[in-house]
Parts: sequence; C-alpha cells; structure tokens
Amino acid sequence: MQLIDTHTHLDFPDFDADRGELLARSRDLGVERLVVLGVYRDNWQRLWQLCQQEAGLYAAFGLHPVYLEQHSPEHLGELRDWLQRLAGHPKLCAVGEFGLDYYVETLDREQQQALFEAQLQLAAEFELPVLLHVRRAHAATIATLKRLKPPRGGVIHAFAGSYEEAREYIRLGFKLGLGGAPTWPQALRLRKVIPRLPLEAIVLETDAPDMAPAMYPGLRNSPEHLPAICAALAELCGVTPEELASASSRNAAELFGWQL
Repeated sequence: MQLIDTHTHLDFPDFDADRGELLARSRDLGVERLVVLGVYRDNWQRLWQLCQQEAGLYAAFGLHPVYLEQHSPEHLGELRDWLQRLAGHPKLCAVGEFGLDYYVETLDREQQQALFEAQLQLAAEFELPVLLHVRRAHAATIATLKRLKPPRGGVIHAFAGSYEEAREYIRLGFKLGLGGAPTWPQALRLRKVIPRLPLEAIVLETDAPDMAPAMYPGLRNSPEHLPAICAALAELCGVTPEELASASSRNAAELFGWQL
C-alpha cells in the first residue's frame, strides 16, 4: 500500500526526540511522501532544512490564521521572497497552511480575510496549489475562492463541512483532506458525509502531531498512523483500504504534479 500524508507538521518540536525513527517506521508502513506545512515566518527555515535532509518530504509555506498576532505585514513580502527563490524546486509543492478560522473568536476577521486573499494571490502568481485551514468559515472561504479562482486548486484541510459545501469545493477544483477526526464515533455528521464523497475528491492526511485518530486516543499523532486512518475511512466509504490508498495517492500526485 502506497500512501501520501498531505498534511503534517513534522518540523514541530514534538518530533525532535525521534523524528528519524518515526520516518523510518512510516516508510516501512507505506507512507512514502509527506507534505510539511509552514504556519508562521519563524518555522520556514527549519521546515525547509528538514525537507532537504529527508527523502520523501515536501514543503509548503504559509501564514496560518491562528498565529495572526505573530504575523506582520512584511512577512507577506518574505513569503513571496521564499516562493520566488524556490520557484520550480521539486521540494516546494504548495502555499500553506493558511485560510480562515472563525472558531477562535478573538481573531480579527478582516485581518484574516486580507491575509487569506494575499496568499491566494501569491499562489496564483507562482502557480502553486493551496493548502487551506477552514474552521467554521466555509461560506466565507467558498465565496472568496469563487471570486479569486486559484488556478491550481488545492486541499481543504481536515474537511468537516456539509455535503453541499463539499460539492462546492469539488466544483472549484479542490480536494478534501480527511484524517483522524472522522474516525471518532461522535463525528456523526461527518461520518454521514464521507460515504457520499467521490474517491476522486479525497486525499489523506494526519495533521500530526494533532488530531489523533480514535485508534490512538490521547497520543501524539504521527504519519505512521496513516494506514490505520486509511483503513477506518475506507470502511466508511465502502471500499478496501487499498482502493482508498490508491485513489488518495493518485489525487495527491495529480494535485502536486508528482509522478507515482
């Protein structure tokens, strides 16, 4: 089984003690490629060094809405400089993680929107897909994507919306990132939506070290959990784990321009 983890934060200090061993175990389980996402300016260099050192790791750079207070206007210029300097590099795969978060009420929505649109424009300029954080903000996200139409599409990370919202994203050329959340029995609405999704729209992810699946409650999430997540989601979708793994890897490769 060949798997691609389309959303990890493997650069986080949570993995400093055993990152190499974890990657070896993940590869042994078939997790051959992993996307590592930047969330604020100060972790981009560390992330890039990690992706250069390790085979199968690919980088995305972005300004995450939850860290809104840490971002300053010049960071957008620095993001553009990174994307320009690395344009065409095989290890650069996307702009992200960025988007809109309406769950955290203290985050200024106008500032979020301006940052969201600026990064969508950078993705269009450099012809890269986008990896989007969307929390309780599907209507605003869909409206913005319809207006700005990012040419390479992208992934709605940790999708937890309705079937109607899923259809809108798919029409806009987006894939839906599924990970640990729908493995929990209490995710009732999401577990009803997933069987209705076309396999062509699904990519798998862990969001490690966060969002551990139900099989590993209370533990640090890890790319090595992706096969178990795949098996649980395949059962929901009514397909074999091998079928879901193949479809999701094909979808990710198509999105990022990779050869499998």
